Amino acid sequence: MALLNRLTECARMGFYDIITTVAALVAVLAMILLSRSGWQVLARLRGPVRNNAGLALDGSLALDARRRLSVISCHGRKVLLLTGGPSDVVVGWLPEPGTEDQSS
Repeated sequence: MALLNRLTECARMGFYDIITTVAALVAVLAMILLSRSGWQVLARLRGPVRNNAGLALDGSLALDARRRLSVISCHGRKVLLLTGGPSDVVVGWLPEPGTEDQSS
């Protein structure tokens, strides 16, 4: 009986109530879509990000639950770091492109 009463209350919604409900639904859906793609559009309008710091993470590989091997770019050169163990270790600098390894 209570369900029937609720259905009749919903059927008595006026024209403006229905329009308001639909407009609110459209506004919420628009905000969801804009929040996802809106950031991408704003990033394109803003232009490329200039990184003056000269320090960037190029790649990272999880070796186990704690340790991670990372390639860091520092002013055009790349360094290999092992982090997450008892201490962080600089494994070594990677050779620059175009230079050959002299160790062999």
